[in-house]
Amino acid sequence: MKKLLATTCLAAGLLGLGSAASAAECGDVTIANMNWQSAEVLASVDKFILTEGYGCSAELVVGDTVPTITSMIEKGEPDIAPEGWVDLLPDVVNRGLQEGKLVGAAVALSDGAVQGWWVPKYIVDANPDIKTIDDVLKHKELFPDPEDPSKGAIFNGPQGWGGTVVTTQLYKAYGAEAAGFTLVDTGSAAGLDGSIAKAYERKQGWAGYYWAPTALLGKYEMVKLEHGVPNDMAEWKRCNTVADCPDPKKNDWPKDKVQTLVTKEFADRAGPAMEYLNTRAWTNDTVNKLMAWMTDNQASGEEGAKHFLEENPDLWTKWVSPEVAEKIKAAL
Repeated sequence: MKKLLATTCLAAGLLGLGSAASAAECGDVTIANMNWQSAEVLASVDKFILTEGYGCSAELVVGDTVPTITSMIEKGEPDIAPEGWVDLLPDVVNRGLQEGKLVGAAVALSDGAVQGWWVPKYIVDANPDIKTIDDVLKHKELFPDPEDPSKGAIFNGPQGWGGTVVTTQLYKAYGAEAAGFTLVDTGSAAGLDGSIAKAYERKQGWAGYYWAPTALLGKYEMVKLEHGVPNDMAEWKRCNTVADCPDPKKNDWPKDKVQTLVTKEFADRAGPAMEYLNTRAWTNDTVNKLMAWMTDNQASGEEGAKHFLEENPDLWTKWVSPEVAEKIKAAL
């Protein structure tokens, strides 16, 4: 019996040393908490998993795309940017990667951040021939202008958004005005959301600009229209994104790459925690539904993270080892 106890104590001691070593490897970790909902909840998921699963001492710090990524390159902090919109500053990110200051981990949104023109799913269900922007423009009667029902309407975002500029240019490129459609300025993010909600609650037609991941697309089922042509990035940069360009062409909206970025210093010492960051990814549909729940329940990022972990073990347990998964489940 004494031998059994001694063996048990030795094993427990070795396990304890292993855990302490893992925690020491990971150490203090700063995670950028960006100021939008999807990034906020992903940062909280990372904090919970790194703390409870890998023994890190993780802390959230205020962040935003440009200052956070610039600071990671120039100052080596914060350690992790969970939701890095790398296409917003490709030159800066590429410099950080080439100089060995940054390490690219998992693509956080596996299907990319999506922008484009959308219609309600019930419209497509009732009219399965509507798949593209050109298809919509053949059916102005299904998408009436609220001010003039004899015309169709394409709802745009507020002034100042890049997506608003692109939508205005695509409106020209696809000949929407000649097809009898008005381009509606919704005035604000709330106005754009409100136009969708109003149409959806009344089961009316709606077509216009939106993006994912968002809470609204988690609440209302919308279908992104196909553009009918492949993306031509040179043409996209030349004219589709330039407000005063007079001759925009039809073009497909490119997806934004949203990737987790890590400082080289942290990547070198993170140990098993880096395996998690190289694996962790979710889809727009998952994030949309999670954000819809957060909005309906006025939940914080921390509350959203716990809700996600409690409700989606089939997903997140694939990101970690069975041993780490058990620690996280116990912490929940």
